[in-house]
Amino acid sequence: MVTNDPESIGAFMADDWTIIGTDGSVGDKAMFLELVRSGTLTHDVMESHDFQVRVYGNAAVVTARGVSGGKYAGESFYLVERVSCVFVRQAGNWRCVHTHLSPLAEP
Repeated sequence: MVTNDPESIGAFMADDWTIIGTDGSVGDKAMFLELVRSGTLTHDVMESHDFQVRVYGNAAVVTARGVSGGKYAGESFYLVERVSCVFVRQAGNWRCVHTHLSPLAEP
């Protein structure tokens, strides 16, 4: 994410990937990658901690504590979030099909 390279980021996403943002908004792969491609969204911080991974055959659920920072539409942001992702194995590769972000208060 911190490379802000839409092709590299997109390689980890399924074509039908969706995201639920911390404000409840819903986005898709094309919209998200266009925000990165245009420079509207940039990241200079992307960390994941406290992973929990559950694998169910060709599907997996990953939860973590995430920290992300950067700029959106020229405004700086720094977020601490609970991140949930669903992955599926497609053609031998794991791809993210869904991401859900919830804000966390720092202790």
